[in-house]
Amino acid sequence: QVQLVESGGGLVQAGGSLRLSCAASGRTFSSYAMGWFRQAPGKERDVVAAISWSGGRTYYADSVKGRFTISRDNAKNTVYLQMNSLKPEDTAVYYCAARETPSRTSWYRGRDEYEYWGQGTQVTVSS
Repeated sequence: QVQLVESGGGLVQAGGSLRLSCAASGRTFSSYAMGWFRQAPGKERDVVAAISWSGGRTYYADSVKGRFTISRDNAKNTVYLQMNSLKPEDTAVYYCAARETPSRTSWYRGRDEYEYWGQGTQVTVSS
């Protein structure tokens, strides 16, 4: 079992920045690929970014490319999402997710591909 706890959400003006953190506990973090998803009211939970367990490969949704950066520190069992140039349409609850994988280089972008989820952290971007 892996427990995930997100932090760092909040209210920010458009154009501002936030850094989300997701702390993992319970198993060997470095063997887990990680992802960040978001869900706005009335919408589905969609992938924002994903990272392999080595940290060497990443994926970004088109809507956040060039603005968001996913990274991880396996020594601290933490994955981060740096969000810059925030827009009102980035407003959502952000979730981190984890799945165990033998592959150092694989990332995953499907909701159903992840085994563990955090409780979520609210990000609100005002115009």
